[in-house]
Amino acid sequence: MEHMTDPVSRESTTPGDGGGDSTHHVVVVGPDGTPVGTARVASPGADSGSGEEGHEESLGDLVEEPAKVMRIGTMIKQLLEEVRAAPLDDASRTRVREIHQTSIRELEQALAPELQDELERLVRPFTENSTPSDAELRIAQAQLVGWLEGLFSGIQTALFAQQMAARVQLEQMRRGLPAGPSAGGAALGGHGAGGESHGPGQYL
Repeated sequence: MEHMTDPVSRESTTPGDGGGDSTHHVVVVGPDGTPVGTARVASPGADSGSGEEGHEESLGDLVEEPAKVMRIGTMIKQLLEEVRAAPLDDASRTRVREIHQTSIRELEQALAPELQDELERLVRPFTENSTPSDAELRIAQAQLVGWLEGLFSGIQTALFAQQMAARVQLEQMRRGLPAGPSAGGAALGGHGAGGESHGPGQYL
């Protein structure tokens, strides 16, 4: 996945449903100025577990094993390049078909049920008891690679939005902290309670 740099967050405030608290909507903007995601952050003092936020699905709910999905995606992409590079014989086509079907089964185990259903609807199995042609294999592999790239893009956007939301929450916490002692305050060991200065030499 490509790494986006120099993100920009923009905050907008919308009133809550039943009180004076507000919700901050963070719009994540990429380096080219295009919005890449949004995140909703509760205002200071608001209950983060209340409202509709408790019903939003987290990234872990959609992709239970992101590392596994990325490994399979990298393997399938490499396999597609091999299929494109040279014609395959019957044994090779049968082997690629087996890898393709096994990869789909492994992917389904790492995905949430809604993503499993989507994958099953879009990626149709090969015809039983027949060896697919090179063109059929390329189309099937390219389709799966494209679906996974879209999934990776969604994961990246979700992670990016979560990072920006955490940054906004940290800034809100910092603004809510009391101010520390000023630089001109009493120095440690410099003055006594009555304002008299005691040099260290009298104890030597």
